[in-house]
Amino acid sequence: MTELVDVILGGTFHAAVLFLVAAGLQLVFGVQKLVNLACGSFYALGAYFGITAVGLAIKLGMPPLLFFPVLILAGLAIGLVGLPIERVLRTIYRRDESYQLLITFGFLLMFQDVFRYLWGATPRTMDSVYLVYGTANLLGVRVPTYNLLVIAASIAIAVGLGLFLERTRTGRIVRATAENRDMAEGLGVNASKIFALVFTVGCMLGTVGGALVVPSGAASLDMAVELVVESFAVVVIGGLGSMRGAIVGALIVGLMRAASISLMPELEMLSVYLVVVIVLIVRPAGLFGKATA
Repeated sequence: MTELVDVILGGTFHAAVLFLVAAGLQLVFGVQKLVNLACGSFYALGAYFGITAVGLAIKLGMPPLLFFPVLILAGLAIGLVGLPIERVLRTIYRRDESYQLLITFGFLLMFQDVFRYLWGATPRTMDSVYLVYGTANLLGVRVPTYNLLVIAASIAIAVGLGLFLERTRTGRIVRATAENRDMAEGLGVNASKIFALVFTVGCMLGTVGGALVVPSGAASLDMAVELVVESFAVVVIGGLGSMRGAIVGALIVGLMRAASISLMPELEMLSVYLVVVIVLIVRPAGLFGKATA
């Protein structure tokens, strides 16, 4: 029983972080029809910048209990890098999808060099934060309280994003632009501003995810590519452009990965790929995706 609870808690923690990145990917594709291979770079950027922000907070003498909000603010702040990147991407919005893949892959490679130049090639860790909040006992399993904070933050962000899209005027404009950009522009919507907003929010989701996960692991040059693979597994399982799909897909990938690590670590990613293959065969559009003619 305790092993099952441990797997569920570990899988949910990973799913919470994975959801943030996948939600950004889904949001950008849903509105801008842009497949963003650079989403993993935003995740890594958030992780590296989170380490820098906490290091600065320590130098300023801030109490350790404030490190969690510092990480969230750091992720939001560095996510603004999405604004200038979106300006570059405007040149290829109406071009063939291959241009989108090539230019976002180019950003992925460029960010690798930026990380190496600014933070070096050696993985960076931040052990001082992970256990500063202590541990909690859930059904006989001791789990770092930090993990529970990340899960709660991810749920709050998902609810906030849903309310923004459903209940606010800007959110309704975003959804209208996603449905039909030309019609929205005909009704007076400035699609360029909506695209800049959506891409920046998508970028922020990724950078916040990276900032929140780094205390439990390390920031490294490989994490961007590894996260891209898992994010696209979430997208394939949940369905491209679907927020509900991002939640369900992230949970499936997170729990499958945690179960595999517990039972047979060698099958960690193979188990995820098997689910991806089964979904592609049985339901090619994903669990919540819209089938195209």
